[in-house]
Amino acid sequence: MEKTMKNQAKEKVILVDENNRKIGEEEKIKAHKEGKLHRAFSIFVFNSKDELLLQKRAKAKYHSGGLWSNTCCSHPRPGESDYDAANRRLIEEMGFSCKLKRLFCFTYKTEFDNGLIEHEYDCVFIGKINESQKISPNPIEVKDYKWISMKELKKDIKENPGNYSYWLKVALKELQKHI
Repeated sequence: MEKTMKNQAKEKVILVDENNRKIGEEEKIKAHKEGKLHRAFSIFVFNSKDELLLQKRAKAKYHSGGLWSNTCCSHPRPGESDYDAANRRLIEEMGFSCKLKRLFCFTYKTEFDNGLIEHEYDCVFIGKINESQKISPNPIEVKDYKWISMKELKKDIKENPGNYSYWLKVALKELQKHI
């Protein structure tokens, strides 16, 4: 994990205020160590059966490794729009692309056992693919993936909350209002 954190430290995130106005840039790991508010995005891809594509984060991720989460999530790079970043990361993490629509944004803050702090202005995108579309996850990013109904997901989160990423649980509550 130490090597992964060193690689992540070279990346920069966009620091913002509570209204999503850019106030600077910071190395990704430093921003997470200091809990600085920064831009992020979360992608939720559904199939024709309205099942959600979840990914299980790779164990080596700098936080929340081994947890089930939404289809894809990350941070836009300086100079990159949320939409362009979401499209880029969906291909990099899950090995496919689809049309994405931005639904809403929310802010959250949480601390992890390894001392990192997520403080994100997170914009949520949704997409739709045919369940027969090829999915080729990057093993550095993703350990596993599965399709799940929203009813089944909500039930399992209630019974096993420790198996899921913090932001997935927060975003799902708001997502229900928009879909």
